[in-house]
Parts: sequence; C-alpha cells; structure tokens
Amino acid sequence: MDERDTIVKGNEVCSFYSENIAETAAYVEDYYSNKLKVVKSAEMPFENSPQGILKHMIHEKMNTVENCVDIYMQFLGAGQASGKHRHLAEEVFFVAEGEGYDLHWDVDFQVDIKFTWEWQKEPKKFEWKQGDFVYIPPYVEHKHFNANPDKPARIIVIHNRILKAMGAAWYEQLEPYEGFNPDDDPKDLLEKFGFR
Repeated sequence: MDERDTIVKGNEVCSFYSENIAETAAYVEDYYSNKLKVVKSAEMPFENSPQGILKHMIHEKMNTVENCVDIYMQFLGAGQASGKHRHLAEEVFFVAEGEGYDLHWDVDFQVDIKFTWEWQKEPKKFEWKQGDFVYIPPYVEHKHFNANPDKPARIIVIHNRILKAMGAAWYEQLEPYEGFNPDDDPKDLLEKFGFR
C-alpha cells in the first residue's frame, strides 16, 4: 500500500477552510466597526489584584483593536512593594513616577521529555527611576519595590498576550502584596496610598 492509498481512506468531511474565510470576514468587520481605537482614562478599570493596585489601560477583555499586548499601570504607595509573580511571557515596564528597584530570580530550565524549571535562590537587584525602561525575561520570578518612604511610584507594565493564544499563558502568583485583601476597593486604596 502506498501513501496515496492510505491518505484517501476515511469518510469524514468538513468546511474548516471555508468557515475560516467567513470568520475572518466577520472579524474584520467587527474590528473596524466595533472595537475601541481610543480608550479614555475614565474607561480604564481599576483592579485590586494580588500583584498590586492596577489600572488596566489595554486588556483583551476591553474590546480594543490591540491584539498582541496587555498594558496596565501599577501603583506602588510610598515604601510599598508589589506581589511576587512569574509568567512565561517576557515583561517590560516604564517608570512613570518615582524610584525603586526590582528583585529578579533568574530561571534555569532543561528540556528532556518535559520541562524542568529551577529558580536561583539569590535574586539580582535592578534599580530604576522615573523615565527608565526595565526588561524582565520570560518566567523570571520578580517583585517591584518603591524605594521612597515618602512618595508614591507608578509603572506602566506591558505583557505579550500572544503566548496565551498558543496555550502558554502560565501566570503564577507566588506572593500577594503585603496587606492584600481581595475585598478592598482599589479606588479607596489609591486614596489611602496618596494617589488621589
């Protein structure tokens, strides 16, 4: 039996390709007609998350034209630290206000039959201040610290969301920020930490 005899066996039929053409046309129509091209500040939702107080600027659930990244502003009160987390996508952030530092626990991994991950015991310290841009490699454990005991800090965090579509979002919260209570209103916390 040759390859042709094998490949022509079976009775299943589908219209996957044709469906894709129709779905693409519907997506393009929705993209240009219904998705937000400008997100006003008042429309950006706040969140009190285990990672910290966030204002989502672009997120896949916000119906914007952006398909590749999520962006949020993180608020760090005077002397406050974020939670500690890791995620498979790399992260970059811009320091909009304040000064501080990051701790990064680099990851070593091996691939055999499955992935093996090991994080370094001692973190590397990276200092930052207003105007700086900070890169965090994929799956590195990290935490942000506002080093100023008297003034707040704000960072604009950008994550690649393409890995999520590939089945590799892998967000893991290792520690919540100190004092995290999921019932606290983020707007009240902004006032408490001197942002409002």
